[in-house]
Amino acid sequence: MSLDLNDLLRDWPHEPGQIKVRRILGTDGKEKIQLRIDLGLIQMETTGRPDGERPFGCESLLTYHVALAQEKEGAPEQYQLSPEEVSELQQEGIQYYHRYISLFQLNDFPGVIRDTQRNIDLFNFVNRHGGTEEYSHSLEQFRPYVLMMNTRARASIELERGDFSAALRQIERGRQKIVEIFTGADAAEMVERTPEVAFLDEWMEEIRARQPLTKLEKMQREMEAAIANEAYERAAELRDAIRAQMARKKEKSAELRPGAENKPG
Repeated sequence: MSLDLNDLLRDWPHEPGQIKVRRILGTDGKEKIQLRIDLGLIQMETTGRPDGERPFGCESLLTYHVALAQEKEGAPEQYQLSPEEVSELQQEGIQYYHRYISLFQLNDFPGVIRDTQRNIDLFNFVNRHGGTEEYSHSLEQFRPYVLMMNTRARASIELERGDFSAALRQIERGRQKIVEIFTGADAAEMVERTPEVAFLDEWMEEIRARQPLTKLEKMQREMEAAIANEAYERAAELRDAIRAQMARKKEKSAELRPGAENKPG
């Protein structure tokens, strides 16, 4: 059997600037993910640690260290990671990064949410147990990007459902989390220059432009067109219909407010 990878990659060429991903069936009968890179490819498991290893019998190094930290809860000295352990955790985080960008290309958005949240948990753990600010920053600098990818996955699920409003809420929520990182670090002036915030802002505008009009918005536009065409009778009919629609929405909103059922009538 030839060990030359060119035989494997000849029909799947690397294309600069493109993320090329595919699913394959491994010899163990389990599905794998392959990511094409310039010098070959990366193959990953779909769940657990991407390289399939189980360090110290645990799903990942992070779960191993979390278990050790939990054992020391309440002890006089807090659990603390060594510089080597922080470096090992960072390398493991890169594995999950490769997998979640691959899963995003495959539209496996729940998988992206799972792996990005896992790396966010990693950042939080190193912040608590890394020992020095330098070690924490080695990972913390990636938090805005990971939050953006987490947000993209959550919003993409809503867009697949056709719920544009829910997608916009997810993006706004994720954007706020990124903004809070900079405001909390007294670097609010950097927010507008942050590529993650810029991307989310642009994406929100694109979604708003694609968002179907509500019944009320359609009537308002039709009324404006009627006025422009001097069809005043039709404009008056639409005006009355809009007012009735808004009144019904207001009544429904009042009924849903807490305590509304205790009001007279």
